[in-house]
This record gives sequence, structure tokens and C-alpha cells, in this order.
Amino acid sequence: MRREGSPFQGVGTVFVKELSDHISSVRMLMLELLVVLTALAALYEAIDSLRQNTAEDPFLLLRLFTVNQAQLPSFVAILGFLIPLMAIGLGFDAINSEHNRRTLSRILAQPIYRDALLMGKYLGALATIAISLAALWLLVIGLGLIFLGVPPGGEEVARSLAFLVIAIFYAGVWLSLAMVFSILFRSPATAALVALGIWLLLTVLWPMLAPALAQIIAPPDPRYAALGLDTPDTSIWAQNLSRLSPNYLFGEAMTAVLSPTTRALGPVFLEQLRGAVMGAPLPFSESLSIAWPQTVGLIAGTIVLFVAGYVLFQRQEVRA
Repeated sequence: MRREGSPFQGVGTVFVKELSDHISSVRMLMLELLVVLTALAALYEAIDSLRQNTAEDPFLLLRLFTVNQAQLPSFVAILGFLIPLMAIGLGFDAINSEHNRRTLSRILAQPIYRDALLMGKYLGALATIAISLAALWLLVIGLGLIFLGVPPGGEEVARSLAFLVIAIFYAGVWLSLAMVFSILFRSPATAALVALGIWLLLTVLWPMLAPALAQIIAPPDPRYAALGLDTPDTSIWAQNLSRLSPNYLFGEAMTAVLSPTTRALGPVFLEQLRGAVMGAPLPFSESLSIAWPQTVGLIAGTIVLFVAGYVLFQRQEVRA
């Protein structure tokens, strides 16, 4: 039996409802407070240390995002840790809550296909995260203007905008993952626990496991070890395995975009340094080209996970 009309009929209706529900929910308020308060603490430390070099640094605004302090990690590192929590918090019960309330069959009885329902829920949650990140981005720029007194240049604004876009793509990966488990498990608690378990594995444990697996695949060469150097093959394997983590891809992309002097990600060979002026900032377009593979990886991960959830949802039986 052929379907009539567009499969995305009703996406706008679902999107507006989900966006309204998320923005007005207590859960989203608590997640936003967690992110904002932690980020403000990191920004306070960064502003305090940057006040002394306002005349020396041409990329002062970008340093607000990347400065590390002894007490707290950088603003970007904190977001890399907390953005997945926001995404999982909005996506772990997107579908199974409709099952448990027995409203899914009523929704699908309307002229709304499963395609539109899933897409609307996803876009509504992602738009909520995007609005929160955009507000946080404006807050960083505003605090920088107030406390540092130096207006950002055009390239700084462009690089910070690239940071915002990549952060939204990063949130999309974890939101897709949470919605996959929301489709797989009828219990929201189970879906949340599994999603948080994978987040902890990829964010906390995987950076420690990847180098160990790399040494098994490509054992270190004793000649390099005698000189105190890393074996190139082992380093390359460790980096490639680490890139299976969205958090690692996000960190690499942020390093390329927010640190204009970064010329390469990962092991640097002598051929790459030929003719380079050390310490000279790269143009924004070249920094973007360095971060492009990581950004594409995040987009690809989002698409793969969303398609997996889409296929599972289409094959799922819905009972009244």
C-alpha cells in the first residue's frame, strides 16, 4: 500500500511542540544551569589570567575558549564533557515515553508518518541545544567585551562561529545515539543508563584504551624508545583509534579552529614543517580545512546513528 502525500507532512507541527516542551521543561532548565554555572567558573578563571596580556595577544577572544587553569579545564573542554549530557538528557526518552504513555498509536493515527515524528522530535531537541549554545556563545563574547575591553576582530568572530556550528554537530551525534536507545528500549531508565555508559566509555576510558590497543597492533620500535621518541606507526594507530570517540574529534576540531597557530593534528613530521614560520597564525580558511575531516566525521556519525534509529523505528510494532 502506497503512502499518500509527503512522508514529512507534520514535521513542523512536531518540531514546534517538541521545542516548546523542551524549552519550558524543568529538565532542560537544570541542564542549562549545570552548563552555564560550570562554564562561567571556567570563564572567570580565563578572564582573570588574560587581563594581563590584553595588548599582546591578537586573538584574545579565542583564548577565553581555550585557556586552561590549575583548578578548572578550559571552556571548550568543559563543553566537550557537558554537551553529551544535554543531548542524552533530551533524547533518552523521546520515543519510549510515547510508548509508555500509550500515545504513540494516537499520534500515528493522525496524518503524521513515522518519518515526520522521528525527524520532528530530533530537530526539536537539536534546536533546543542549538539555542542554548548560541546563548552561551553570546554570553562569552559579552563577558569578554565587558571585562577585557578589547572588541573582537572579524576573524575571531568567524572562528568562534565555527566553534558554535561544530559544537551543534557534536551535540547531534549524542542526540542521535540517545534516540537510538530510546527506540530500542521501552524503559527510559535503561535507555539513559546505556547511553551514559557509552558516553563514559568513549569520553573517559577510550583515551586510555586507544594507546594500549595501538601498542598491541603496532608494537613500539626499541630504536625509537631508546631515543625517547614515539614510534610513528604506533602514534598513528593510537590517533586513528582515538578518533572513534566523538569527544576526541570535537577536541581536535576545536584545536584547529580556536588555535590559529595549529598547523597539523597528530604526529608532525619534518616534511610538514618545511618552509613554515613557527608561531605564525594560519588564515581562517586553512584552519577550517584542518578541522574539516573531524567535522565531517561528526556529521557522518550523526547521519549513521539517525539512519539506524530510523530503520529500527520503521520496523517497530506499535500497539494501541
